[in-house]
Amino acid sequence: MSALILALDATSREEALRIASLTADHLDAIKIGYPLVLGAGLSVAGEIAALGVPVIADFKVADIPNTNTLICDQVFAAGCSAVICHAFPGGDSLEACVASAHAHGGECFVVCEMSHPGGAEWFSGGVAERFSAMAVDAGADGIIAPATRPARVAALREIIGGKKIYSPGVGAQGAAPEDVKALVDGVIVGRAIYGAADPAAAAREYRDRCR
Repeated sequence: MSALILALDATSREEALRIASLTADHLDAIKIGYPLVLGAGLSVAGEIAALGVPVIADFKVADIPNTNTLICDQVFAAGCSAVICHAFPGGDSLEACVASAHAHGGECFVVCEMSHPGGAEWFSGGVAERFSAMAVDAGADGIIAPATRPARVAALREIIGGKKIYSPGVGAQGAAPEDVKALVDGVIVGRAIYGAADPAAAAREYRDRCR
């Protein structure tokens, strides 16, 4: 059984809140990113959280430690429950994100391999494995690994043990919840829910498939 996380890539506050209101009862979290925050402002995170669903800031934070701290502090002050960051800037930068998250009672997830076809180009040759080990060493709460490549999820699970895995690529990118739900803690679905004619029905269907 896996949690269902909506990747809400709307670009307007009104549309985001409409979809969030329709689907919140069927979700375990909502993930927001730059498309929404650039269109609506960071305050939209608190408005979504007020619907009773945790908000994950998918900002893929990747800078020097001080800048990472400043970004993450703002994320949690806005009402988010978790942040997603990259490992490639180095262990000290990663540790800064984890420290900010934990100081605010939140969680930090590390991108270890991305779900699109090009994700297999850079996150290969042991890179994803090294990022996973870095996530463990930094005390991160979990990693992001691709539902589009279940064998890779299984391989990274061997490295991180009981830490959480949230897995994108379900729906529009071609993966199904059934491909990875036994391997991961959360399945991330975006366009297949928010782009559906009936987002609530789509969210309910995916929730049932994740169980």
